[in-house]
Amino acid sequence: MGDDDGGSSVTRRGGAVTEQVVRTKVVASAPIDSPDANEVVAVGTPLADLVAVRPHGTDIFHGFGHAGAPQRVMGGQVAAQALAAAGATVDAGRVAHSLHGYFLREGRPDRVIEYHVGRSRDGRSYSARQVAAVQDGAEIFVLTASFVRPGAGPERQLVAPVVPAPDTAPDVYDVWSALHPEAHAQAVYAGAVEVRIVPRPAGPTAPEADGTVRQDVWLRSRGPLPDDPLVHACALTYLADATLAQSSAIEHEVMYPLRREHGRVGLASIDHAVWFHRPLRADDWLLLRQTSTSIASCRGFNQGTFWSPDGTMVASATQESVVRLLPDSNDER
Repeated sequence: MGDDDGGSSVTRRGGAVTEQVVRTKVVASAPIDSPDANEVVAVGTPLADLVAVRPHGTDIFHGFGHAGAPQRVMGGQVAAQALAAAGATVDAGRVAHSLHGYFLREGRPDRVIEYHVGRSRDGRSYSARQVAAVQDGAEIFVLTASFVRPGAGPERQLVAPVVPAPDTAPDVYDVWSALHPEAHAQAVYAGAVEVRIVPRPAGPTAPEADGTVRQDVWLRSRGPLPDDPLVHACALTYLADATLAQSSAIEHEVMYPLRREHGRVGLASIDHAVWFHRPLRADDWLLLRQTSTSIASCRGFNQGTFWSPDGTMVASATQESVVRLLPDSNDER
């Protein structure tokens, strides 16, 4: 796995940016150069293309999002594209080690997103970038990302939990397809990523004695990704938003998309933070142990740790989300 099979990517050569391969599975009804471009991200688009951006001038990039909820761009995709834009302005020898972002407004999936990159600092070992994601003249997301030149030093990590292998559970999107075939047929993310929840008792998840709600999930890209570490960091950023916020909801209802009925809990991500500890491949299985340790004032705090199949701790993530018990499935900020 890992060979580039025709997706879109941005290459970095001493800070210069060139588009290497044109997207092949995104249907454009107008040129990307037009701010009024109405481009539809097609079902079946691979993850490598979903997190890619296109250069559009000095330190400016364009991307298109897909819906994570009706008429709302998936936040993890915007964060991943913002990281891609930031990484495209950094020397190739430096890799992403952390990002922190805030979701300011809902993004529309039928409008171009413009990413403006600010080069905050380029030091001997670290580079910092700030990115503003703009749509229709308004900022919808802001990101600060840091990159580092890898070096040798002391090593220590949290030991990976012992859990059943991913093949012991069905793909949640296969289950969703059987329960809600029409919604599944329109879901771009369902064709791009694979999610398997480690088996547990049926129904909502009760908090443990210390108040923590815990769930283990296996995730990966459905298709191979290019070998560029930036692509895998962007892919993990996307994956981290797939299930993490639901840690705050699963004590009240079965995790979406495994439930048949409409949800009782409204969720919306407020922020997104990821730390990349070690090299990783997002096209191989990643074990995510996700926990929610607090819900207060309609906000849930969620944490996640990622391990590769050999037990290497590769990343950590946190996310605060709006959590509201609702009579229907609306989830407005």
